[in-house]
Amino acid sequence: MPTELIERRKPGLRPPSGPEEGGGRFNGDGTGPYSASSPASTALIGLAAALSAIAMLFVAFTTSYLGHRQEGTWRAVPLPGILWLDTGLLLASSVALESARRRLRQGDPAGLRRGLTVAGTLGVAFLLGQLLAWRSLVRAGVYLTSNPHSSFFYLLTGMHGVHLLGGLVALSVILPRAWRERYAPPASTAVDATAIYWHFLTVLWLYLFILLYWL
Repeated sequence: MPTELIERRKPGLRPPSGPEEGGGRFNGDGTGPYSASSPASTALIGLAAALSAIAMLFVAFTTSYLGHRQEGTWRAVPLPGILWLDTGLLLASSVALESARRRLRQGDPAGLRRGLTVAGTLGVAFLLGQLLAWRSLVRAGVYLTSNPHSSFFYLLTGMHGVHLLGGLVALSVILPRAWRERYAPPASTAVDATAIYWHFLTVLWLYLFILLYWL
């Protein structure tokens, strides 16, 4: 065989691996190969930084809240009972979103769509419940400036609601893509990041619920 027809491999190079052109692994959305320094890894690092910043913000709020509780003028405000229902709605939405992630891993696009839809619907219901809780307090004559407890209630629940609204925006972006079956198993960076963010807000709400009701 002529030597010019013999394929010579350069040191350090490997042939493509897997069925995709160019080798490597598909990224979280099944759209192409990625390496250890992929956009997926960068996105998750950015998410971790964002969650850390949110956590520090609420730690600062908590410190201020507990400091005001030591004052002699502190008077607790009876909180609306609908917050119990709201808590259940948010927990259920988190369960639905985690179910969507598992369905994606199992290659079940219908289950993914169903879980995302249920999670988004329950998230909207949670925010509506928050508005009803605020309206209940206003009808009872309890406003943002009524006393420190009511001020912190409006502030903390309002800030949490704003961040949850961001999660709903993310769901509104990935849900249409899920209907077009743009996410391939075993995972999607967009779905994973949204689920992690949502679970974080669920845990944060449980913390705020305990803080405002009993501490």
